[in-house]
Amino acid sequence: MNPSDSRHDRFADRAGYDEGFLGPAVPLALPARTAVETVILPYTHFTVVFRPDRRLAASTAVCIEGGALVDDLPRDDVWLYDPRLPREQQAGEEVYRNNSLDRGHLVRRLDPVWGPAAVAGPANTDTFHFTNAAPQADVFNQGKQLWQGLENHLLDHAAAFDRKLVVLTGPVLQDSDPPYRGIQVPLRFWKVAAFMQDGALAATGYVLDQSPDLSRDADRAFAGAVPGAPPPLGPFRTYQVPVSDIAEITELELGPLPDVDLMPPARGPEDRWRRLESYEDIAMLD
Repeated sequence: MNPSDSRHDRFADRAGYDEGFLGPAVPLALPARTAVETVILPYTHFTVVFRPDRRLAASTAVCIEGGALVDDLPRDDVWLYDPRLPREQQAGEEVYRNNSLDRGHLVRRLDPVWGPAAVAGPANTDTFHFTNAAPQADVFNQGKQLWQGLENHLLDHAAAFDRKLVVLTGPVLQDSDPPYRGIQVPLRFWKVAAFMQDGALAATGYVLDQSPDLSRDADRAFAGAVPGAPPPLGPFRTYQVPVSDIAEITELELGPLPDVDLMPPARGPEDRWRRLESYEDIAMLD
């Protein structure tokens, strides 16, 4: 047997993301332009829609069973290449070595870790694949703290509604993203959460921005970049945004989710993206 075949075999039982998990179908977020090549990679309770041309995921989707989460599994912190893709197509250790960039989980480590130990264990390990990572600034501030805890907050909100949550996440991949070590570093990330509320599908959308300085244009913001160093990245800013805006800036198909967005219509352009200082700032129609 070819050794690569046996490595592939360990993913044979990975069913991936279940688009019917909530009842109403919530499909994977796929590129709207058919010319954009992707590879679908199923893992345990989640799936990565991978873009080999960018060496990063275009989107991810995870099913979260809030009542069955396992929170006492130790972190692996051992990042792996996915043998289903050539290594040169994955943004691996060479991107993150000896610099200030974190391997930012797209599917959060704890989200797919639910169910029996025989399932939760592989789900934990599966999140530590480079296909599920994207470079993020290593600073930890209020914006990043909000971003990392959004799923917990939304699960609390969904507690009366079965504690099931579907989360779609990914980087905003733009041609203008700054180059570094053979990839382009995304400056923004997006997240759409879907859940059942009052018997109907509902969704909310969010953007995390790590642009170096929103008050300056891109050329000035990157003028201080040091050759060979990561691009300058700014403090994390977390926004609640219309789901339709996420579909527009990512050029991804988000299925029914823009039509079930709980963010009230903005009164004006200045109110369209709501910067979050705390979870209490999240707009949801209850």
